[in-house]
Amino acid sequence: MSIQRILSGQFSAHGAAQAEPAADGLTRVFVRDLVLEGQIGVYDSEHGRRQRIRFNVDLQVRLPAAAMRADQLGQVLSYEDIVNGIKALLAEGHVGLVETLAERIADQVMADPRVALARIAVEKLDVFPGASVGVEIERRASAMSATVQPLLRVLSGA
Repeated sequence: MSIQRILSGQFSAHGAAQAEPAADGLTRVFVRDLVLEGQIGVYDSEHGRRQRIRFNVDLQVRLPAAAMRADQLGQVLSYEDIVNGIKALLAEGHVGLVETLAERIADQVMADPRVALARIAVEKLDVFPGASVGVEIERRASAMSATVQPLLRVLSGA
Protein backbone atom coordinates (compact mmCIF):
# COMPACT_ATOMS: atom_id res chain seq x y z
CA MET A 1 0.00 0.00 0.00
CA SER A 2 1.46 3.36 -0.97
CA ILE A 3 2.03 6.17 1.51
CA GLN A 4 -0.14 8.40 -0.69
CA ARG A 5 -3.09 6.03 -0.28
CA ILE A 6 -2.52 5.85 3.46
CA LEU A 7 -2.37 9.62 3.85
CA SER A 8 -5.35 10.20 1.58
CA GLY A 9 -7.47 7.82 3.63
CA GLN A 10 -8.50 5.85 0.53
CA PHE A 11 -8.46 2.42 2.14
CA SER A 12 -10.40 0.33 4.59
CA ALA A 13 -9.14 -1.39 7.71
CA HIS A 14 -8.20 -4.33 5.47
CA GLY A 15 -6.21 -2.22 3.03
CA ALA A 16 -8.74 -2.19 0.18
CA ALA A 17 -9.41 1.06 -1.62
CA GLN A 18 -12.66 2.73 -0.77
CA ALA A 19 -14.61 5.68 -2.08
CA GLU A 20 -15.69 8.64 0.00
CA PRO A 21 -19.00 7.81 1.66
CA ALA A 22 -21.66 9.40 -0.52
CA ALA A 23 -24.27 9.64 2.24
CA ASP A 24 -21.98 11.45 4.61
CA GLY A 25 -21.56 15.12 3.86
CA LEU A 26 -20.92 18.26 5.81
CA THR A 27 -23.22 19.50 8.53
CA ARG A 28 -23.43 23.16 9.46
CA VAL A 29 -23.19 23.79 13.18
CA PHE A 30 -23.61 27.41 14.20
CA VAL A 31 -23.96 29.86 17.04
CA ARG A 32 -25.45 33.17 15.96
CA ASP A 33 -25.69 36.51 17.70
CA LEU A 34 -24.16 35.41 20.99
CA VAL A 35 -23.60 38.59 23.00
CA LEU A 36 -21.28 38.41 25.99
CA GLU A 37 -19.32 40.94 27.96
CA GLY A 38 -15.57 40.80 27.85
CA GLN A 39 -12.45 42.85 28.30
CA ILE A 40 -11.20 43.80 24.87
CA GLY A 41 -9.50 46.72 23.22
CA VAL A 42 -6.12 48.34 22.70
CA TYR A 43 -6.91 51.81 24.02
CA ASP A 44 -6.33 52.82 27.63
CA SER A 45 -10.01 53.70 27.96
CA GLU A 46 -10.87 50.06 27.14
CA HIS A 47 -8.69 48.53 29.84
CA GLY A 48 -10.30 47.62 33.13
CA ARG A 49 -13.84 47.65 31.79
CA ARG A 50 -16.12 45.18 30.07
CA GLN A 51 -17.69 45.68 26.64
CA ARG A 52 -20.45 43.90 24.79
CA ILE A 53 -19.10 41.56 22.11
CA ARG A 54 -21.18 39.68 19.54
CA PHE A 55 -20.00 36.31 18.27
CA ASN A 56 -21.09 34.38 15.21
CA VAL A 57 -19.55 30.96 14.68
CA ASP A 58 -20.39 28.94 11.59
CA LEU A 59 -18.77 25.52 11.21
CA GLN A 60 -18.83 22.95 8.44
CA VAL A 61 -18.47 19.64 10.24
CA ARG A 62 -17.85 16.11 8.97
CA LEU A 63 -20.54 14.12 10.73
CA PRO A 64 -21.58 10.75 9.38
CA ALA A 65 -25.32 10.49 8.86
CA ALA A 66 -25.33 7.51 11.22
CA ALA A 67 -24.00 9.73 14.02
CA MET A 68 -26.87 12.16 13.59
CA ARG A 69 -29.43 9.37 13.41
CA ALA A 70 -28.10 7.96 16.68
CA ASP A 71 -29.73 10.92 18.47
CA GLN A 72 -26.84 11.00 20.95
CA LEU A 73 -25.19 14.26 21.96
CA GLY A 74 -21.80 12.56 22.17
CA GLN A 75 -21.95 11.73 18.45
CA VAL A 76 -22.18 15.32 17.24
CA LEU A 77 -20.34 18.60 17.74
CA SER A 78 -22.28 20.44 20.42
CA TYR A 79 -23.02 24.13 20.08
CA GLU A 80 -23.00 24.24 23.88
CA ASP A 81 -19.29 23.39 23.75
CA ILE A 82 -18.74 26.27 21.34
CA VAL A 83 -20.50 28.75 23.65
CA ASN A 84 -18.70 27.46 26.73
CA GLY A 85 -15.38 27.64 24.89
CA ILE A 86 -15.94 31.31 24.05
CA LYS A 87 -16.90 32.03 27.65
CA ALA A 88 -13.70 30.32 28.84
CA LEU A 89 -11.59 32.44 26.47
CA LEU A 90 -13.21 35.62 27.78
CA ALA A 91 -12.60 34.48 31.36
CA GLU A 92 -8.84 34.34 30.64
CA GLY A 93 -8.74 38.14 30.75
CA HIS A 94 -8.13 41.15 28.56
CA VAL A 95 -7.55 40.71 24.82
CA GLY A 96 -6.28 43.61 22.76
CA LEU A 97 -7.64 42.86 19.30
CA VAL A 98 -10.84 41.32 17.98
CA GLU A 99 -8.59 39.58 15.45
CA THR A 100 -6.74 37.84 18.27
CA LEU A 101 -9.98 36.71 19.90
CA ALA A 102 -11.33 35.43 16.57
CA GLU A 103 -8.11 33.43 16.00
CA ARG A 104 -8.33 31.92 19.48
CA ILE A 105 -11.90 30.81 18.82
CA ALA A 106 -10.85 29.37 15.46
CA ASP A 107 -7.99 27.46 17.11
CA GLN A 108 -10.40 26.11 19.68
CA VAL A 109 -13.03 24.84 17.23
CA MET A 110 -10.51 23.63 14.64
CA ALA A 111 -8.95 21.40 17.30
CA ASP A 112 -11.89 19.07 16.66
CA PRO A 113 -10.79 16.95 13.67
CA ARG A 114 -14.37 16.82 12.37
CA VAL A 115 -14.37 20.57 11.63
CA ALA A 116 -13.58 21.18 7.96
CA LEU A 117 -14.28 24.92 7.85
CA ALA A 118 -14.83 27.63 10.44
CA ARG A 119 -16.13 31.16 9.95
CA ILE A 120 -15.79 33.30 13.04
CA ALA A 121 -17.11 36.84 13.43
CA VAL A 122 -16.28 38.95 16.48
CA GLU A 123 -17.92 42.38 16.80
CA LYS A 124 -17.59 45.12 19.39
CA LEU A 125 -21.04 46.63 19.84
CA ASP A 126 -20.35 49.80 21.83
CA VAL A 127 -17.57 51.55 19.89
CA PHE A 128 -19.72 53.69 17.58
CA PRO A 129 -23.38 54.56 18.18
CA GLY A 130 -25.61 52.60 15.83
CA ALA A 131 -22.84 50.40 14.40
CA SER A 132 -20.86 47.32 15.24
CA VAL A 133 -17.19 46.91 14.31
CA GLY A 134 -15.14 43.78 14.12
CA VAL A 135 -13.70 41.03 11.98
CA GLU A 136 -14.73 37.85 10.30
CA ILE A 137 -12.20 35.14 9.58
CA GLU A 138 -12.39 31.85 7.76
CA ARG A 139 -10.17 28.88 8.45
CA ARG A 140 -10.06 25.53 6.66
CA ALA A 141 -8.72 22.26 7.96
CA SER A 142 -5.68 21.13 6.04
CA ALA A 143 -6.01 18.11 3.80
CA MET A 144 -3.65 16.31 6.13
CA SER A 145 -5.80 16.86 9.23
CA ALA A 146 -8.83 15.55 7.36
CA THR A 147 -7.02 12.24 6.87
CA VAL A 148 -5.39 11.85 10.26
CA GLN A 149 -8.45 10.33 11.94
CA PRO A 150 -9.03 7.64 9.26
CA LEU A 151 -5.34 6.84 9.36
CA LEU A 152 -5.36 6.51 13.13
CA ARG A 153 -8.42 4.24 12.98
CA VAL A 154 -6.73 1.96 10.46
CA LEU A 155 -3.44 1.85 12.30
CA SER A 156 -5.19 1.09 15.60
CA GLY A 157 -7.36 -1.58 14.00
CA ALA A 158 -10.55 0.21 15.03
